[in-house]
Amino acid sequence: MENNTVLRFIKNVLENMPSGWLSTTTHRLDIYDESLAKTQFLDRFESLFNDGVFETSALNELPTAYDYIRLGHPLSCILEWAIAKTHTLDSKNIISFSSKTIPVFAILRKNLLENKNTQIIYTAKTLDVFDVDLLKRVYGYTFNIKRVENLEEVPKFDGSTIFISKQEDLWNVNLNKNIDFIVNIHSHLGSILVVNGAQNQAYISEIQHVRRRETIAMTPANCFTVFSLLLNTLSVASKDDHIQTNKASVLTSIKAITGANTKALVASSGLSIQYAIMMGLIDDALSQHKGKAIKIIVPPNCYGGTNDQARRVAACIDAVEIVDLPVDGHNNMVKSIDTVLAKIAHEDAIPYIIAEIPTNPRVEVPDLVELKNVLSAKRTTSNGKNAIDPVFILDQTFCPNVHFLGETQLLARVRTISYASGSKFPSGGQCTAGYCIGNKKAGVLMENIEKHLKLCDNEATALQYEILATQLPSMNQRIKDAYKNTQEFVDYIHEVLPEAKINFVSSDLVNKGFTPSVFSLDLPTKGNTAAEKETYKRALNHTLINAMITKIPQESKYCVSYGQLKGCYWTIPATSTQGTTKEGDKDYIARVSVSANMDLELHKKVFLDFVAEI
Repeated sequence: MENNTVLRFIKNVLENMPSGWLSTTTHRLDIYDESLAKTQFLDRFESLFNDGVFETSALNELPTAYDYIRLGHPLSCILEWAIAKTHTLDSKNIISFSSKTIPVFAILRKNLLENKNTQIIYTAKTLDVFDVDLLKRVYGYTFNIKRVENLEEVPKFDGSTIFISKQEDLWNVNLNKNIDFIVNIHSHLGSILVVNGAQNQAYISEIQHVRRRETIAMTPANCFTVFSLLLNTLSVASKDDHIQTNKASVLTSIKAITGANTKALVASSGLSIQYAIMMGLIDDALSQHKGKAIKIIVPPNCYGGTNDQARRVAACIDAVEIVDLPVDGHNNMVKSIDTVLAKIAHEDAIPYIIAEIPTNPRVEVPDLVELKNVLSAKRTTSNGKNAIDPVFILDQTFCPNVHFLGETQLLARVRTISYASGSKFPSGGQCTAGYCIGNKKAGVLMENIEKHLKLCDNEATALQYEILATQLPSMNQRIKDAYKNTQEFVDYIHEVLPEAKINFVSSDLVNKGFTPSVFSLDLPTKGNTAAEKETYKRALNHTLINAMITKIPQESKYCVSYGQLKGCYWTIPATSTQGTTKEGDKDYIARVSVSANMDLELHKKVFLDFVAEI
């Protein structure tokens, strides 16, 4: 009876859900408490279920579920809740993935760090889900694989037992007291991980963090398909017939946008493609430079996902170490790179540099000629041998239209791989898919990167390819139009609040092609001590953002997004994008991202009202 009640309610919810649940990467950003995130969403949803309420107006008032589609969204949360409800489990024990393999890798990662044994069991004729040798050799994961005829044969095990089941019915969960984790894999919709037993509760947050940093939750469209199959409103979950056409279009667009005539790769999110880059390069280093240390050089205050992911990788692989790279503010990126590369060359180690240009959130661009010279300089080891040249991993999310990779560009002689977050300009905020492409000198590295993208099953989905195929051709024009609004807004703020410090590109950089539509604002402050001034400024940041999102709720949002198709997004990096960054490296300033489609005059008016009040 309970199951029928749940299914009837889900059917009504799907028929009445807000359109944004399927079409946007964020939902109701004005109702969002990060500390409560998914818990708050499901608590309110459970109340609607208990009251039998499923009208669109009520569903639309539910708060944001998690912070992004890659971590979770309304439909993934509801899918996890519904599976848990029908199996008398806690919803936090059900975790959906777009990837078919990463839920297994998430458990292996935790067990590696805790030196705990793992066995993987299956009942199918073969287990061809992932490359076992690659996973053990590069990631350092240890595990045994065992086939059983049926689950009753599974004995107790000193460690974790993972049961992998390839099945089209993701709803069915085979619980067994000797199985710690069940991973149900669908051929193309993704996977559902079930955490079984009180003894495994400590895994839940770790698994969710892997989903946040190395992959994404099952996409809204695929969650909807799972529900539709269950409710018999969809007979067959067939693959999109146009995926190859859309993929070809996307790859052609990426080449045109970047000016690189090499193979591009497209992943389920920006962090998914970054993870493939990182693991592919580590694989190359382990095979080409056996025994040498691998140094991942990363700005300590860059986007928190980048910083956190790099450190998580280093925690798992003995050969990998993180090296901090101060890049903006009072630091000079070029000088920092020169200093770091000289030290790494002396140690005869392998340097991989991750950097954003322009930087985030200070929107700074280094002297590119000097950057080229420093990256291409010949260095020697302590014993006089030629040092290994660096690979420059360039995050171009702020300005994906600037050419760095072509044969006539400045970085043509430096092994360079460029990548971008797809939830920003590439898709206009309609999907999370990200991409990467290397210059000719880095071309040989792309094969390994693709290998790890496939191992993690993190390639973009059919719908993500479709969205990118639609949005990428207009991206460069949208960048130009959004920049015009941004420059006008920046000029206005200079005029009405000249004592504020605005971090934005100079006219010289604009002439060189850097036309971002994001700037950061260091508001004027008051106080007798440094602490008082900092406290006042932080409070003023919130005052400004609250004014914008409450007085212009149809356009101004509190979100980290960028490159959206409409509106204006506001955030404080220290409490959003830099969430996992060390406290001393955080930026307590306001970051503003502007689109081409917004009421700029209204934003000016609200800002002027804010100035009058301070």
